[in-house]
Amino acid sequence: MTDNLVIAGRTFRSRLMIGTGKYPDLETMRAAHRASGAEVVTVAVRRVNLADRSAGSLMDYLDLDRMLILPNTAACYTAEEAIRTARLAREILDTPWIKLEVIGDEKTLFPDNAGLIEATHTLAKEGFIVLPYFNDDLVAARRLIDAGAAAIMPLAAPIGSGLGIQNFTTLRILREMITDVPIIVDAGVGTASDVAIAMEMGMDGVLLNTAVATAQNPPLMAAAMKHAIEAGRMAYLAGRMPRRLYASASSPLDGLIGSRP
Repeated sequence: MTDNLVIAGRTFRSRLMIGTGKYPDLETMRAAHRASGAEVVTVAVRRVNLADRSAGSLMDYLDLDRMLILPNTAACYTAEEAIRTARLAREILDTPWIKLEVIGDEKTLFPDNAGLIEATHTLAKEGFIVLPYFNDDLVAARRLIDAGAAAIMPLAAPIGSGLGIQNFTTLRILREMITDVPIIVDAGVGTASDVAIAMEMGMDGVLLNTAVATAQNPPLMAAAMKHAIEAGRMAYLAGRMPRRLYASASSPLDGLIGSRP
């Protein structure tokens, strides 16, 4: 079965995207990336020296022959900051891809949807492939798409919380109403079951970082996430059985041995 993720005309075999922060060391990060099978790796432009290509730098530990680097605008609190950071990333990395973040609240790290829409509009006009991280809001999703977003990335729970999916209803609404661009769940997953549930709901992919990076065994957790993505996607495509209130025998009663005539 061929079932690839396509964003802005680029095809990915893996529907898992992974980050680079919070790992105990760079060797562990690289091992986790390999175990995950992810083909997209995101890096915070304002927190990492992307121009440093010396041996032992973060960039030296990224398998860029296999993975697309997706710079992000983490720690930007205005549209203007995010736009400048995206332009810097494109200049350094020679890529139009950007995971767009405009944070609206310092404690919760919830996105500023209005700022995201403004920045998406500007960056898309400049040729960027914009993947905005936003609050799970249908109206905001439509405005981001109208502004030029190539995919949308609603949060499942606050960044780094590990709470799992807290907003089932709004994510289901987004999945039903948004069909013209991929939906990538971003932020809040804590373990493999959270990922499987997101994929069973019909999400097109999951981006995660803390759940793997802060696990007791990051490479093993990364492998678990890989299998969860695949299992959840297959279950969604297969179509689950209907839920019933009462029991239903697994075997039919017709022709039951010893049954009364």
